[in-house]
Amino acid sequence: MEKIETLYITPDGFDNLFLQSNGEFLTGLHFVKTSKKPPLTPKLPQCLLETIHWLDIYFSGQQPDFTPAYKIENLTPIRQEVIEILTKIPFGKTISYGEIGLQIAKFWGIPKMSARAVGNAVGWNPIGIIIPCHRVIGSNGKLIGYSGGIQNKEELLRLEGIM
Repeated sequence: MEKIETLYITPDGFDNLFLQSNGEFLTGLHFVKTSKKPPLTPKLPQCLLETIHWLDIYFSGQQPDFTPAYKIENLTPIRQEVIEILTKIPFGKTISYGEIGLQIAKFWGIPKMSARAVGNAVGWNPIGIIIPCHRVIGSNGKLIGYSGGIQNKEELLRLEGIM
């Protein structure tokens, strides 16, 4: 499948977003520090048009009522579990890395899950914002560990009314 990329220009206060698609599914959504205009694409696939619409709604301060079609490859069992937990975090709410670890440990029937393993799986998330890893905070309530940059995490949480 062909690789299609475009840049989403975010509102002030955020870095812009780099969107990737295989032509059928959204495959990547990441913050990037650039102000260059997106490359001209004759026609964006439906999945990227849906993603852009989703982001427009989200950046207006509302929770979109749909999810763009996405595909995640290279899922390990822990990554799969973490992604499933992340997708269930409601708009305007947070969860701690420790709480995610407890849920996974319970699911797998083990006494404890490594905080590092949870942090690595959360940070690996290739579909930022839509799979809301920005809603994961430290057990002490501090903003830690966001691959998109702490300032973007803080602004996303502020947008959702958390901060």
